[in-house]
Amino acid sequence: MFLDFMSEVEGLLRDALERCGYKVEEGVNNLGLDVSPHADLASSVAFRLAPLLKKSPMAIAKELHQALSQDYNYVDKVELAGPYLNFFMNQKFLDTILQQALADNAWTGRMNEKVIVEHTSANPDGPLHVGHIRNSVIGDTLVRIMRRAGCTVDAQYYVNDMGRQEAMVVVGCDHFQLDGSKADHAVAKVYIAANRLMETNPEIRDEADQVIQRYEAGDEETVAKIQSAIKYAIRGIEETLHRMNIRHDSYHWESEFVRKGDVAEIVGLLEKTGLTEYDEGAFQLDLTQYGFEKKIVLKRTNGTSLYITRDLAYHRYKSQNSDRSVDILGADHKLVSGQLRTALRLLGIREPEVVIFEFVSLPTGSMSTRKGKFISADELLDEVESRAYEEVKLRRPGESEAFLKEVAAQVAAGAVRYDVVKVSPDKATTFDWKQALDFEKLSAPFIQYSHARACSILRKGEEGQVGQEAKVRADLLTGENEIALIKKIAQFDLVIDRAARELKPHQLATYARELAESFNLFYRYSPVLDAEPRLRQARMALARAAKNALRTTLETLGIPALETM
Repeated sequence: MFLDFMSEVEGLLRDALERCGYKVEEGVNNLGLDVSPHADLASSVAFRLAPLLKKSPMAIAKELHQALSQDYNYVDKVELAGPYLNFFMNQKFLDTILQQALADNAWTGRMNEKVIVEHTSANPDGPLHVGHIRNSVIGDTLVRIMRRAGCTVDAQYYVNDMGRQEAMVVVGCDHFQLDGSKADHAVAKVYIAANRLMETNPEIRDEADQVIQRYEAGDEETVAKIQSAIKYAIRGIEETLHRMNIRHDSYHWESEFVRKGDVAEIVGLLEKTGLTEYDEGAFQLDLTQYGFEKKIVLKRTNGTSLYITRDLAYHRYKSQNSDRSVDILGADHKLVSGQLRTALRLLGIREPEVVIFEFVSLPTGSMSTRKGKFISADELLDEVESRAYEEVKLRRPGESEAFLKEVAAQVAAGAVRYDVVKVSPDKATTFDWKQALDFEKLSAPFIQYSHARACSILRKGEEGQVGQEAKVRADLLTGENEIALIKKIAQFDLVIDRAARELKPHQLATYARELAESFNLFYRYSPVLDAEPRLRQARMALARAAKNALRTTLETLGIPALETM
C-alpha cells in the first residue's frame, strides 16, 4: 500500500536528482521522505544536499521540482513548499488502497530475513515481576512486527541454569518443601527461604558453590535436580506469559554451550587476542583500551565459567543462525551489553542489535526477588483483570458471567500490553490503572472498542452480502474524514517496515491509536447505514477495510481484536 506510493516517489526523486547532476547515496530514507501534515509524503532532501552544493535548500528544491517527470502512476501532484517537495496521492491510489484493504491477507511484508529475538530470559528462581513484563511485551511485539514485515522469526528464551540463583533454588529444595502454589511462586518461596537461611548459616553458600561446580562438571544427580527445578519454574512463568498472549519458539540453556565445548573455544579465542590475564587466580579480559574500567572475569578461580562467558558462546550461535539477532535488555544491562559487544567484535562475530529499555514501575516500592519484596506479574494481571471485569459489567450488565470474565481477561491483557509498549523503550514509565482501562481515551480498550464498533456496523448492515464491496470505487468517499481514514489505513505497511528496521514497537502503538481515532471520526461524521444505497455501499466497504486494518494492527500488537465488548 503506502510503500508502493513511497517507492514511486523515490523513483521520481532519483530521476530528478540524476537530471540535475546531483547524487544522494542509496539507503533507508536518504531522500528525507516522511509523512507530513501538509502532504501525503514530503521530501527534505534539499537540506541534505545544501551543504554539499553550497546552495540554499529552497534553490535546490526548486531545481528538483522543475526536473520531476510528469509520468505518474499513484501520484496526483507535486507541490513546491519552500525547501520541501510535497507529494499527493491520486484517486487511482485511493481506489487501490480500499480494494486491497478489503482482503483479509492485505498486509504481507517484503522483508525476507531470518531473525532471532531473545526476550524475557528471566532467571527461573521465581515469578515474573513488573520489570520483566516490559521486556516480554517489547520482545513479543517486535517478534510480531518482524513477522508481519515478512521475516522468519525465532523467539528465544535463554535459560540461566548455571548461576548462583539456580544453585540456591536447589539448596532451597533440599532444605524446604515446595508447596502447592503456582510453580514459579513455589520456587520463589524456597529460594527466598534459602537466602534467609544463608544469613545465619554461612555453610549454605558453600553448598551452593558445590552445586555450581558439580553441575558444570556434569554430575548426573545435580544435573537432574537443577533441570527439574528450572523446568518447574518455567512452567509457571509460561502460564503468566500466556495470559499476556506471549509465547517463545525455543529455549536455549547456558549449559548446552558448556557441554558442547563452545565456552572453552570462546575462552581460547579470547586468549589469542593478547588481552587476557590471570588476576588473583581468576582469568580475565582487559578491555580498558576500549573504555571499560572493569575487567571481564571469564573463569573463576575454581575454573568454572561465568554468565558473560556463556553468553558470548550463545551470541556466536545466534549470529551463525540468523541474518539479524536482537536482544531485549533492561537499563541495568547497559555496561555488560557494551562489554559483550566489544568482545564479540574482537572475535569477528556479528554483534546483536540491542533494545535497552527503562523500567516500568508501580506506586509500590522495591521489587527484589532475593528479599521477597516484589510485585509479581500475576498480581498485576489479577488486579487489572478485576478492574476490567467491573468496567465490562457496568457496560454490559445483562451478559452472562462467562462472557464478562472472558472479555475482562482479554481487555486486561490488552490494557497491560498497550500501556507498556506505547512508550518508547528508552523512556521510563509508570503503569496507570485508570488510563490503561479507559474505554473512551487513548488506551487498548479504546482501540478494541473501535474494532468491535466496526464489527457491529457490518453485522447491522447485513455483512453476508458477499462481493458487493469489491465493486466499490473510493471516489464516492469524498468526505474529509473518509479520505483521511483511507490514507491512515494505507500507512500500516510503512509503520511496520520502519518499526521492524528501527526496532521501535511504540511506533505501531501510536499508529493503532491514530487509526482508531480516524475510524471514530469517520463513524461520527459519515453515517453508514442511513446513507443512500451507493454511498452506503461505499461506506460499508470502508468500514470493512477499517475493521481489517484495526484487527491486523491489534493482532500485531498481541492484543485480542474483540468483535463485541
